[in-house]
Amino acid sequence: MWSQNFEKDMGTQLDQLKTMTTVVADTGDFKQLAQFKPQDATTNPSLILKAVQKPEYAPLLAEVVSAYRQASSAEIVDQVLVRFGLEILKVVPGRVSTEVDARLSFDTQATVARARSIMALYEAAGVARERVLIKVAATWEGIQAARVLEQEGIRCNLTLLFAFAQAQACGDAGVRLISPFVGRIYDWYKKSAGSQWDEGANAGLNDPGVKSVTRIYQYYKQHGITTEVMGASFRNVGQILALAGCDLLTISPELLAQLQATDAQAHPVQRHLQAPSSVQAKPAPLGEAAFRYALNEDAMATEKLAEGIRAFAADAIKLDAMIEALR
Repeated sequence: MWSQNFEKDMGTQLDQLKTMTTVVADTGDFKQLAQFKPQDATTNPSLILKAVQKPEYAPLLAEVVSAYRQASSAEIVDQVLVRFGLEILKVVPGRVSTEVDARLSFDTQATVARARSIMALYEAAGVARERVLIKVAATWEGIQAARVLEQEGIRCNLTLLFAFAQAQACGDAGVRLISPFVGRIYDWYKKSAGSQWDEGANAGLNDPGVKSVTRIYQYYKQHGITTEVMGASFRNVGQILALAGCDLLTISPELLAQLQATDAQAHPVQRHLQAPSSVQAKPAPLGEAAFRYALNEDAMATEKLAEGIRAFAADAIKLDAMIEALR
């Protein structure tokens, strides 16, 4: 059986994982990237804020603000995001994900406009569209914005994805890639269970975040949906290894380092996800009312989506303040 196969003599667990899954670095710290040799990299407002607060990146922020002092805060922020993206693309051979301001998560037209602006900056710098993914929150409005952008050849990464209904709607919209958040799902169920939480019983393949991504992956492959699945937001290496075989996994530098430090001969990586040999017809598209009701019925997804948007928006406001202080 494929589920029992191991790839041996591959050096580290990170090396072995790369034979099954596209490994993506989840960081804005582009100076850390080279040691892990990821294919792609993802960023978000929180990661960029974290990076610009480090001494080695402070000059980059100051340089961008100085060059665009007369521009609006939104325009300067996009210049900063793209500058980080350009540096990342010098290190990774694949794509970089750059996020639209989370404060636009419920405004389809504004999201489309901001995404076009970000892509225009990349193209002005000589970067092909194929190397950029625009990250958008997987609200109904965000998914519809992604539908428009995909039709224009602007590829999207739908983030803050917690519910199966979000994945269904993204597949219906022809989104290029989704980022279901493993760790944040795990966090919610662990907190909800309180003293009744059994870590051992909810680890590995039984982790609620892992089970969510596995369900989405199987659904997409079973119905021939070409949207790529990229597990994200990991809390531990066990969650990562339980999703070996997923299309992509975006991993923090800290967890990449753990995988790189672990010998695969002693601790081999087992493939857990694999596409089925046959494909079934796609289900009927999920309409807006059905989407909103399904999301409402999922307390975990409702809470974590709202919490994620608030957190990213708060970090965007902090970045705005840093920019204003440098003007």
